Amino acid sequence: MHKNPIPHEGELPGKTRLWWLRMHFSAWIVVTIVVAALNMVLGWNHPWFLLPLVGWGTPLAIHVAFVMGLFGGTTD
Repeated sequence: MHKNPIPHEGELPGKTRLWWLRMHFSAWIVVTIVVAALNMVLGWNHPWFLLPLVGWGTPLAIHVAFVMGLFGGTTD
């Protein structure tokens, strides 16, 4: 039987948290590259790609802090 990687109740195990962080970071990298390339093609006069980079990077930093246990949670 296949075990569900996401528990329904309680805290997420450390490996699961790290997996979700990797997915979050990977998506952020891909989107940033695509948006920066689009910005370069459309014109580099106004670097608007920085808005989603910072706008999404801030919650990503909070996610990193959560995985590191800086919010009082325990890490496995």
